[in-house]
Amino acid sequence: LTGNYKEDTLAMVKLLRTTIDLAPDAPDRSAMQDEAKKKINEFASRYRRGSVLKLNSYTTMRTAINSLAGHYTSYPNRPVPAKMKKRLISEFRQVEASLSRGA
Repeated sequence: LTGNYKEDTLAMVKLLRTTIDLAPDAPDRSAMQDEAKKKINEFASRYRRGSVLKLNSYTTMRTAINSLAGHYTSYPNRPVPAKMKKRLISEFRQVEASLSRGA
């Protein structure tokens, strides 16, 4: 993470989209999930405090990463359910839109 909230958030969205789009039998799925969990923890730790707490993009991003982290913790061997995947993609779009507006 660079410390630039906008860049870090967009990088997280890209990583998480890639991770949830992996096929259930992809050989690197487990490694990608581990990387995603690590980045989620780093992101949450870095931006837990500060001025970004009030941003719409931050609250939406935290909702998305909390859902995904919970799934990876509870069901590490299962793919992301279609309903959750659809919601995450929608939340990622909201985050990107909020960031483009500066919110």
